[in-house]
Amino acid sequence: MIKLKEAVIVEGKYDKIRLESLIDALIITTDGFAVFNNKEKQALIRNMAERRGILILTDSDSAGFMIRNFLCGCIPKDKIKHAYIPEIIGKEKRKSAPSKEGTLGVEGMSSDVLEKALEKAGVLYSTADEKGRAITRSDLYDDGLMGGENSSQLRHQLLEKLSLPGKLSTTALIDVLNCVITYDEYRQLVSSLDRR
Repeated sequence: MIKLKEAVIVEGKYDKIRLESLIDALIITTDGFAVFNNKEKQALIRNMAERRGILILTDSDSAGFMIRNFLCGCIPKDKIKHAYIPEIIGKEKRKSAPSKEGTLGVEGMSSDVLEKALEKAGVLYSTADEKGRAITRSDLYDDGLMGGENSSQLRHQLLEKLSLPGKLSTTALIDVLNCVITYDEYRQLVSSLDRR
C-alpha cells in the first residue's frame, strides 16, 4: 500500500474502490458533476486542501477535465497536486458499452499505470504522519456522538469546531477525523462539547 499525505479527489465510487486497493489515503468522490452544486462537498475538499493538500485524479476525458478545472478554481494552486492517467481506448468490465469518448477511466487503469501517475505527481513516496491510535466507530459511540438522543447535536458541535461540513456520514466522519486530528486532539475536543 502506498501511503499518501494528500486527500485524493476522484470522480466516482468505482474510482474510489479501485484506488483503495492501491493507496492508503483519504479518498473523496466528487460524484461527477454533482460537486458543482454541492457546497458541503466543496467545503470538505477546501478543508482537506488547507489541512493536507489534495491530489486530483480524474478521468482523462472532457468531463474529467471540467471537474479538475472547477476544483482548480475553488482551491489555492499551492494546495493542489495533479495526477493524470493516459488515454487508453477500452471499456471497464462492469460497463456494457464504452464511455462517450471510448477511453478507460481511473477505475479501468492497471495498478502499474496508477502508480506511474502518482509517481509523476510527486506523491508516490510521501508518507502520512504517524498519528498513533486511530479514532474508531466505538469511540464515537462511547463518547455519545452516535446512538444517543443528542448524538446529532454533539456531532454538529464537533464538526463546527473543526470547520467541517455538517452532513458527513459516520464513515466519512471517522475517515476525516483520522486525517485531520490525532486521537489525543479528538479526546480534548470531545471533552469540550456542551452536553446540556
